[in-house]
Amino acid sequence: MSTSNQKNEDLRHTLGVLVENQPGVLSRVAGLFSGRGFNIESLTVAETIDPEISRITLVTSGNEQIMEQIIKQLRKLVNVIKVIDFREVEFVDREMALIKVKAEATTRAEALRIVDIFRGKVVDVSPTSYTIEVTGDGKKIEAITELLQHLGIIEIVRTGKAAIARSKKT
Repeated sequence: MSTSNQKNEDLRHTLGVLVENQPGVLSRVAGLFSGRGFNIESLTVAETIDPEISRITLVTSGNEQIMEQIIKQLRKLVNVIKVIDFREVEFVDREMALIKVKAEATTRAEALRIVDIFRGKVVDVSPTSYTIEVTGDGKKIEAITELLQHLGIIEIVRTGKAAIARSKKT
């Protein structure tokens, strides 16, 4: 990894935000970022086990001071129940990608080998393409994308990062 990529990686932070599952909450969270000129690099939202509560997982960048400001502002928003700063805990994160690649007679076997190596799945087949599902951390998604590039990627759809704190091992 180059030094500039390492610096960007060091500035990237994952936050979990538990919110009341009500209209407008996501808009207020996103508005907080855009209103202050902060970028949201990745965003996922879904109900929790309690349908009254949703969980927003977002990735943003900033130095220590900016992150403190973002977290304080998030905690002040109405409908925000809890903000989890994943810098403070060990966590597991994953994202999923659907990658549609050209699958010509001469490249089908190679595409299937790559899918197998990355423990992905072919979820749709046509006479000219495969749609591949792969789940993992961002580096895994980047790696399979890079390997599939020469086959001819038609389209890629990625979810944002989903993250959860690791359980204590004691």
